[in-house]
Parts: sequence; structure tokens; C-alpha cells
Amino acid sequence: MEHPVYKYRKAQAAHLSQLPKEEREYKAREFRIGNACYIYHQQAIPIQENRLIMYYKEWLEGLPPNISRQMRTLGFEACKTMIPFTRYVNERNDIGMRDWLKEHLSASDFNYWQELSKKADSPTF
Repeated sequence: MEHPVYKYRKAQAAHLSQLPKEEREYKAREFRIGNACYIYHQQAIPIQENRLIMYYKEWLEGLPPNISRQMRTLGFEACKTMIPFTRYVNERNDIGMRDWLKEHLSASDFNYWQELSKKADSPTF
């Protein structure tokens, strides 16, 4: 998936063209997955309906107390584009990240993302 912003799409293409051939596909996959995640989170920003209620009455209340205090101090304007909040907004609007990525990535890229997600969630003792 290409980045929706032309200057970043152009920069990514330029970066890929500079890489040795054996590294190109790995980095291209990272860009495709990163771009898809970026687009997913950007979808939450224009959703206006009930976002303040979601922020104050739901999202802040569901966070651990120390993080909730910090986010409350930052305020809605600072938090409205933060990844944890945009994911919450999307999920509350029935736009699940896993299903969205499955629909918008190739099967290979989606499986790779899932494996990375599993590794990120597993404890490293």
C-alpha cells in the first residue's frame, strides 16, 4: 500500500531505489504495512460524532490511573491524534485494525504483520 501523501510516497520510492536488491523487498514490505497502519489511524481523525464523550467518559476511564492522569493533563486536542486514541475511536466505530489490515494488505504482508504482532505481545524473559 502506498503512502497517501505524495512527498512521503516519493521519499519511500527513492529510499527503496538506493537499497541493495536483496534488502529492497523487506523494506518495501515494512513501508506497505506502515502505510496501511497510517491510513487506518488517519480514518479516526475526521470522525466527529461523540469523540469528546469517547475521550472523557470512556477512553480516559479505561486507562490505568497514572496514564489516565497524564492524558487528561494533555487534553483532548493533544490526544485526538495519538495512536491509542485513534485505535479506540476506530474500534468503537466498528473499524477493527486486524480486519481492516487483512482487507487492505496482501495475504503475505498481513501474515507478516500478524507474526510481528504476536512477537510484540509475547513476554521476553
